[in-house]
Amino acid sequence: MSASKGLESEVELGAIAAPAATPAWQRALLVLLGLIVAIAPIFVLESFHLFQLTMAVIMALAVLGLNIVSGYNGQISLGHGAFFAVGAYITAILMSHWDWSFWATLPFSAAVCAAVGFAIGFPALRLAGHYLALTTFSLAVAVPQILKHKSIEDWTGGVQGLFLVKPDAPAGIALSPDQWMYVVTVIVAGACFLLVSNLIRSRIGRALMATRDHPTAAEAMGMDIASLKTKAFAVSAMITGIAGSLSAVAIEFVAPDSFGFGVSITLFVGMVVGGVASILGSLFGGLFVLFVPNIAEAISKAAPGVIYGVILIAFLFLLPDGFAGLLRRVAGRLRGRG
Repeated sequence: MSASKGLESEVELGAIAAPAATPAWQRALLVLLGLIVAIAPIFVLESFHLFQLTMAVIMALAVLGLNIVSGYNGQISLGHGAFFAVGAYITAILMSHWDWSFWATLPFSAAVCAAVGFAIGFPALRLAGHYLALTTFSLAVAVPQILKHKSIEDWTGGVQGLFLVKPDAPAGIALSPDQWMYVVTVIVAGACFLLVSNLIRSRIGRALMATRDHPTAAEAMGMDIASLKTKAFAVSAMITGIAGSLSAVAIEFVAPDSFGFGVSITLFVGMVVGGVASILGSLFGGLFVLFVPNIAEAISKAAPGVIYGVILIAFLFLLPDGFAGLLRRVAGRLRGRG
């Protein structure tokens, strides 16, 4: 086989790996039905449980952001907790110091996080694998320390952090602040999930996966690898930053120690457990990292970390491809029977 035929084969394999197209109206209908089901808990859950579910959706959105760069583009990042923190602090600073409304802070926070992600994406052009993972991990370690620095503590609140207040529901909508925050979170997260779904099915999404699976062939076919990698980081950071903004308002407080490197590890666990390169898996990953630690603590208050570790190991042993892999196997068997 000639070299040119080999390249063509590699590119064809990359094309086969792209997700099957689904009619736009079907995706829109599924999203609408999903939103209806997702909003239903405001009528049945108490405030605390509704807050937990709000945070689970936020974590799912952050996992989705990580999945863009690590799942679909193959760049290992252990620093997405930093983007989560930047998004949270942009919203907190604008709301507490300049009295911006929460809605007004969202696009600004998204833009800043996208710019930071684009800048961080440049080291990714020269680094890969564990070298890139360590570089991004150092970012996750550094950001909380930067937020504590005296030169900016008038803005960030230093170690004391900043306090926020949840927005009230618009006039005429009889919802409590907790209920309204959940609705807002579901709407914003739903829009982001739909955006990423469309992105992955577009030419750009197929190019991202081609550079992940067959970088040499993709470059030979004229794809701008550098541009794709930096854009992947930008979009990934933007989505994770939006999740951070939602988190700041949902919790009504931000502090540097709330965004330690453990946040980055949590997001990575959520991505692996939910399923790498899976949009639906990101949702399950968010639910896992929010609720399973609580379940572990309920089982043993003396050693919740041990219980959580055992559950995580068992889950990865039984489902090495994550929750998304389980769904694919079940769907395959159902199609085989049909």
